[in-house]
Amino acid sequence: MINGNSRRLYRKYFKRPMDFILSLGAIMLLSPILLIIGILVRIKLGSPIIYKQERPGLNEKIFKMYKFRTMTDERDEYGELLADDIRLTKFGKFLRSTSLDELPELFNILKGNMSVIGPRPLLTQYLSLYDEDQKRRHEVKPGLSGLAQVNGRNTLSWEDRFNLDVEYVDNVSFIEDWKIILLTIKKVLVREGISSQTDVTMEAFMGSRKTNED
Repeated sequence: MINGNSRRLYRKYFKRPMDFILSLGAIMLLSPILLIIGILVRIKLGSPIIYKQERPGLNEKIFKMYKFRTMTDERDEYGELLADDIRLTKFGKFLRSTSLDELPELFNILKGNMSVIGPRPLLTQYLSLYDEDQKRRHEVKPGLSGLAQVNGRNTLSWEDRFNLDVEYVDNVSFIEDWKIILLTIKKVLVREGISSQTDVTMEAFMGSRKTNED
């Protein structure tokens, strides 16, 4: 009971202030790196430097997530964008493998759209594909990193990834968040789990097996 109360108090009163302090401190500390990356992205990939995409957040509320762009706008003769693996340049791959493309999400955390730790914000088109258990990932703010990211990241199956997301929702705590923060730093340094076995990043989610069978 005490442990449960501690988790509720942390989630209600302390998690947001910690997010604000950590994101502001990181932005100030990393501002030279953010500037350098922004200049390199403009030179190598063009503009806009920041890639914005709508993602569902807490309680499925839609917000615009910020990332450094990692792909060109190369198109075919019909004006359609080329495949991701063609538009993803060597520089773009470097940004992804080092997770440097994720740094602008610090501003999402500062604004309150995201948290330092939580389930990763996924595409809006997936909302209608979740089963009732998977929808629970939206009971907390999405995170810059999360339990799934330190346990396989994009090499996990969707089912395993969502199970870890819901496990996090049920066990939000100060200690758990700092464990994930420290593990995230380790994973980034060794560049583990960036890509799946069959795609540039992660295959599209097509719905859970349970939902498809129903």
